[in-house]
Amino acid sequence: MTRKRLGFFTRLLDDAPPKERYRLATEQIRHAERSGFDTAWIAQHHFHEREGGLPSPLVFLAHVAAQTEKIRLGTAIITLPMENPLRVAEDAAVLDLLADGRLDVGFGSGGTPTSFLPFGLTFEQRGAAFADHLHLIQSAWRGDSLTHPDNHLYPPAPQLAERVWIATFSVEGAVRAAQAGHGLMLSRTQPRPADRLDLTLDQIQNPIVDAYLNALPSGVAPRILASRTAFVADSDEYALKVATPGLTRQAQAHVAAGHAVLGDSVTDYIRQFDAHIGTPQTVLASLSQDSVLRRATDISFQVHSVEPSHRDTLRSIELIAEHIAPHIL
Repeated sequence: MTRKRLGFFTRLLDDAPPKERYRLATEQIRHAERSGFDTAWIAQHHFHEREGGLPSPLVFLAHVAAQTEKIRLGTAIITLPMENPLRVAEDAAVLDLLADGRLDVGFGSGGTPTSFLPFGLTFEQRGAAFADHLHLIQSAWRGDSLTHPDNHLYPPAPQLAERVWIATFSVEGAVRAAQAGHGLMLSRTQPRPADRLDLTLDQIQNPIVDAYLNALPSGVAPRILASRTAFVADSDEYALKVATPGLTRQAQAHVAAGHAVLGDSVTDYIRQFDAHIGTPQTVLASLSQDSVLRRATDISFQVHSVEPSHRDTLRSIELIAEHIAPHIL
C-alpha cells in the first residue's frame, strides 16, 4: 500500500497582527518541512479575522515557496465563487513554476453568507458560480482558447488540471468531484443532524468516501484528504488547559449559529468537535477510532480551534512527526 502523505494545515489564526500572523504561519510551515511533513495547506477567508487570517492564499504561498524546498503547498481552500477564475488560473500557473511544481489547488464554495455580498453575489448563487468558475479554470489550464483563438493561458499549466481538490460536506459533492477525477477534501468536523447528535465524524464521512470511490472513473487513482484537529503536548493536563479557551469559543459560536451542543465541559467539546487532544499516546488512541483515516491518501493536522501559542504549535508539529505519523501513515 502506498504511504499516506502527512500534512500541516493552518488558517493563520495566531493571536497577532496580520504581518505577524503571516510570519508565524511561514515559520510553522518551515518547521513542518524540517520535521518531515509532506504537505502544507492554507485556507482563504475574506473579512472575518476570527474565521481566518488570509484573503490572498496564492500570494502567501509564493512567499512560503521562496523559503521552503520540498514540502508541497496547497490551498484548502480557495473560495472560488468570489474569485476571477482566469486570474486564479494565471496566478496558480506562475506560483507552480516558482515553487518547482509543488502546488496543489483545493477549491470550495465558501460558507460565510455575508462574505459574498461585496463580491456581487448572494449565498444562494455560490453553487452555480463555483461550477462556472471551475469549468473556466480547467479549460484555461488545459490550454483551450479563451474567447478568441489567439488567447491561451500563459504560462501554460496543464499539470495543474491533475492537481485539483474539491472540499465538500455532501455525497453529491463527492460524486461530482470523483466524476471529474478530482481529489476529495474532508473537513475536520461537521455539524450533526439535529436528531442525530450522537453520530461520530466517520459515520458522517464514510458514506461521502464511499460515494467518491464508487463514482471515480476506472484507472483514476483516488485522492482523499482528511483534515483533523490535533493538538499534541507533553502532558494531557497541559493539552487540556491550552485547549479549553479555544474549544469553549467554538462551542459558543456553534450555538450562536443555531446548532446544538451537548454538555458544557472541554471533554464534551472535544468529543462533539472531533478534536484529538493530549499526549501522543492519548491522541493515537483517539485517532485509532476514526476509520476514515485508514481510507485517506492524505491526512492533514490543524490545531484549530484549540488556538495554542506559536511555541505550542511548533511542539505539536514535532510530536506528531515523531510519535503519531509512524503509526498512521
